[in-house]
Amino acid sequence: MQFNVGTPDRIARLIIGVLLLAAPFVTGWALFANPVWTWVFVIVGLVLAVTGLVRFCPAYAIFNLSTSRTKD
Repeated sequence: MQFNVGTPDRIARLIIGVLLLAAPFVTGWALFANPVWTWVFVIVGLVLAVTGLVRFCPAYAIFNLSTSRTKD
């Protein structure tokens, strides 16, 4: 598996992913009264965090994109 997520992209994915994962449980927003929105935020946050950790994004691979400077 080749890495296709570069460092700035990786940092952004990790930060946004963790924020999305925590938002339903930490904030008191009325949006999260509906469990559908809670699950949407958790799933999207989890996908972003995992792709940031493993440095591989399947969507980037499908479209032959890469934000990584080196071919690892």
